[in-house]
Amino acid sequence: MYQLFLEIARELNEIGITPLLMGSVGLERVTNRSWEARDLDIHVPSDPRGWEAPDEGRIYQFSEINALMEKLGFQLVDRHEHEFQKSGLSVEFGGINSLPSFAGIPLEELEEHADQEVRYFLPTAEQYLKIYRSSSKDSYRADKNNQKDFAKIAYLENILNT
Repeated sequence: MYQLFLEIARELNEIGITPLLMGSVGLERVTNRSWEARDLDIHVPSDPRGWEAPDEGRIYQFSEINALMEKLGFQLVDRHEHEFQKSGLSVEFGGINSLPSFAGIPLEELEEHADQEVRYFLPTAEQYLKIYRSSSKDSYRADKNNQKDFAKIAYLENILNT
């Protein structure tokens, strides 16, 4: 999944976007542990209101992102979630600009990384802990992913000794 992220991130870099690698794939990069990622979560510039913003304008440059995903063989399957699929692989785009209000992480504190000449942001272990603590309170995720989120929180608390 990480190689797929790099392929997509390379295309995003070409249209002026430095994406944030989120979810289990990003956490795997930080912890060097498999979290059995089933999808790819990429955050890009967005309306800071997050889910309160209309679907059409929530993700900035979405028409360009849609075109590059189609070029890579993905089809948009859920406009609300900004989710694309190809051959059983799912890629969802979220909004980076809601991170400060959602998890208390200022965007300027995100670390920029480069791999194979691809630039992207990746949360630190401490930032991931804030993100998973915040997301575990979300009612949608509580129904869908809470046990996995709690396992990640416990692991991060243990390695960070918090």
